[in-house]
Amino acid sequence: MSKTVADVMSSDPIVVHPETPLKEAIQILAENRISGLPVIDDAGKLVGIISETDLMWQETGVTPPAYIMFLDSVIYLQNPGAYERDLHKALGQTVGEVMSKNPVTISPDKPLKEAAKRIQEHKVHRLPVLDSIGKVIGILTRGDIIRAMAAE
Repeated sequence: MSKTVADVMSSDPIVVHPETPLKEAIQILAENRISGLPVIDDAGKLVGIISETDLMWQETGVTPPAYIMFLDSVIYLQNPGAYERDLHKALGQTVGEVMSKNPVTISPDKPLKEAAKRIQEHKVHRLPVLDSIGKVIGILTRGDIIRAMAAE
């Protein structure tokens, strides 16, 4: 019988709230040697995820998009909306300002193979595991999947 997400996931993951100060979230990631945290509201429902990728903007800053001037008009050569989003992440002070919204998720009863496929297709490193009412009950990482493969 093939393994399910519930067989491999880490239960009761460390979570943060949108109002959690960014410095606190960074400290949690560093102390626990993890690369991402689910972000939940007061009811325990998932509202986002904060990862090392989201935090890199804090250190690297943001480069304005290239543009050209033509007849007193500005023509952007890259999406200015992406610049605004990245700038917001670079200047954010709370988890809610920096987190990625609408993360890819999975339910505990799904086959591990499906979880691996979602991780690959969406180019993410972790999947929050949600119960039937949308509460975070676990997290599944690429490392969890690799360890399950090694144990077979």
